[in-house]
Amino acid sequence: MKRMTSLLTLALGTAILITFSGCLKDKCESTLTYQAYQPVYVKMDEVRNELRTEAPRTLKTPGNIYVYQNYLFIAEHREGIHVIDNSDPSNPTSVSFIKIPGCENMAVRGNILYANSYVDLVSLDISNPLSVQLVCRTNDMFEPLALFEDLGYLVYYEPTTETVERPCDTPIYYYDFGGWGRKDVLFVSESAMQDNASGNANAPVGIGGSMARFTMAANRLYAVGNYDMKVFGLNNEGCATLNNTINLGWGIETIFPYQDKLFIGSSSGMFIYDNSNPDQPTQLAAFAHARACDPVYVSGNTAYVTLRDGTECTGFVNQLDVVNITNITNPVLLKSYPMHHPHGLSINAEEKLFLCEGDQGLKIFDATEWAKIDQRLLSHQNGFFAFDVITLDDKKVAIVVGKDGLRQFDYSNPAQPRELSLIPVQQ
Repeated sequence: MKRMTSLLTLALGTAILITFSGCLKDKCESTLTYQAYQPVYVKMDEVRNELRTEAPRTLKTPGNIYVYQNYLFIAEHREGIHVIDNSDPSNPTSVSFIKIPGCENMAVRGNILYANSYVDLVSLDISNPLSVQLVCRTNDMFEPLALFEDLGYLVYYEPTTETVERPCDTPIYYYDFGGWGRKDVLFVSESAMQDNASGNANAPVGIGGSMARFTMAANRLYAVGNYDMKVFGLNNEGCATLNNTINLGWGIETIFPYQDKLFIGSSSGMFIYDNSNPDQPTQLAAFAHARACDPVYVSGNTAYVTLRDGTECTGFVNQLDVVNITNITNPVLLKSYPMHHPHGLSINAEEKLFLCEGDQGLKIFDATEWAKIDQRLLSHQNGFFAFDVITLDDKKVAIVVGKDGLRQFDYSNPAQPRELSLIPVQQ
């Protein structure tokens, strides 16, 4: 892996210009402090040999979470996946760490875990989590930001703070870039990041959070990037074949399967796709909203959409939208509720809404009446950062991940949830 620093040409975000007295005759100088990004390159021939099972690690930068049977999988920012035995949510036990360079996203079907390794898709046999085996690797499935013959793939940018001395009359340039994946998904920056299946009944799938970019449905793996959705067919051995790539438009963030539909969250709205033809999903409707980060969760005839602001989200809205999808081709906004800084969410079988509110923790609402959600806050667990949540109805447990760790709550009484365990982040 090589890093190269490019200063003003790769500067993103807000530049803070501090001008001080520099008046020596006609000369004026200033100090410019700004956020720059170092391009990070990888040569896939080198990292493809690094995949392996290791001893358990401590959490450092937790990201997406996934539940399969009694196991909990926690993505570690671009490093791999923690495997946790969660048979007893009050005492989760670290089993192993799967080193997968560049990993950010995952999904599980029938003891096969699918994950990205930078631009590749890997299929892993997790039937023995102490010795995870590579089943298949599908090379070059996800687009890098760029490819250079001498440096390799440009896969992401590492944020740095730069300070330079410069003449006062030097112009300031701002540039933006895009690519496959999202930097904020795994807590690189606060401001910025339930599967179901039909077909092979002998291949159970797991449960992902509302911030997921990978999901399983109709015996397919669906993966959304910044502007497209890739449809992978899965054979009985667990190998994946790219069946289709569908252009979705820019700003795509999340995907959520519900019955024979795919709900796709973007920075400008929610898209609904008919998945009755699994290899060729077709758009049924679009629900536009103010530009903001946008995870989606669906329950019955209602879609719940959270919008939040921030540098990556480029918006100024923090709210929960409740959308009627009874007529799937014409979604209608029922009501918007102002929120603090909403992230991921979940709805349990009893129509309780679990909402991650960033640095204000987790809120639980009674959502049985959409017009009264703001009047029915049942509980508020604070003192931690909440990014995404998965609810397990059979155990009455909510799994909440944030930049300071992973917490589990017993919500048998939603008005008084009880913290069962914490897997902390180690600095």
